[in-house]
Amino acid sequence: MKTISDILLVYEQDPSKFNKWKQNTITVAGGNEKGHRLNQLNHPSGIFIDKKKNVFIADYFNHRIVEWKYNAKEGKIIAGGNKRGDRMDQLNLPTDVVVNHQNHSIIIADRGNRRVVQWLNQTQQILIDDIDCYGLAMDKYGFLYVSDTEKNEVRRWKMGEYSEGIRVAGENYTGNQLKQLDYPTFIFVDEDQSVYVSDQNNHRVMKWRKDAKEGIIVAGGNGEGKNLNQLSSPEGVTVDHLGQIYVADYTNHRVMRWWEGKEEGKIVVSGNGIGNQSNQFYSPSGLSFDDKGNLYLADCFNHRIEKFKFEKRKKVFY
Repeated sequence: MKTISDILLVYEQDPSKFNKWKQNTITVAGGNEKGHRLNQLNHPSGIFIDKKKNVFIADYFNHRIVEWKYNAKEGKIIAGGNKRGDRMDQLNLPTDVVVNHQNHSIIIADRGNRRVVQWLNQTQQILIDDIDCYGLAMDKYGFLYVSDTEKNEVRRWKMGEYSEGIRVAGENYTGNQLKQLDYPTFIFVDEDQSVYVSDQNNHRVMKWRKDAKEGIIVAGGNGEGKNLNQLSSPEGVTVDHLGQIYVADYTNHRVMRWWEGKEEGKIVVSGNGIGNQSNQFYSPSGLSFDDKGNLYLADCFNHRIEKFKFEKRKKVFY
């Protein structure tokens, strides 16, 4: 006979047994074919969800950042949108965006212009220049992290101090050793300042603990493929409050969940092949949670942002 203690022990050992998402998505932005109108997107990349469930989107081929308010039917351009260019009021293929809650500014990986820029009340400032930037993250202390696909590294900067920064992952050359990266894309920083990196060309996700000299493989790393122990050109990465790692498995068109130390991951959403149905993706990119545990995904070639509603299963006591 199982007791309450037995059931609670099972829950503590594998809390994911009580977590699930509806497999059919809700489109919260775009989904009206490719385009530049306010109700359209063109290859969305990185996303950021604020506490009000507003979605900030790096709208890659529209060279703009758009904000979609909760339940809105169209977005609002908050940066760029003045055609492709290198003027201060323009963007060029932005890949990621974060919101600095300290001053409510928008920080953008303006990849095509090789710069990280800040927009605050329509005033622009270059924070970091001459960088092959891709992914952005901020930790709870306000430090800014940027992945560099040319130098194959991630660096951290203190806000307001933009000199060389501090390397926190990778080295200044390509490789597949534990201290190396090969085309790092999106990144995530947890409460302990550990940095998770989608190491795209190595088809793995790496975790670099604070001050570590090398990383550990926490997802993939078994060559490119579609088996449960493999990834194929991973992009978005995020981690939930239980420490579970979620990966946008770009060319496998699925989202995977991994426990650190496990040999295999689990398909948590999609895995139904390429498509535009509510249970399919076409090259998932940016990935993020809201504060209620709902999962959001930039469905790149479907030109939409999808939301998977989180459901917590009821605990059953025997």
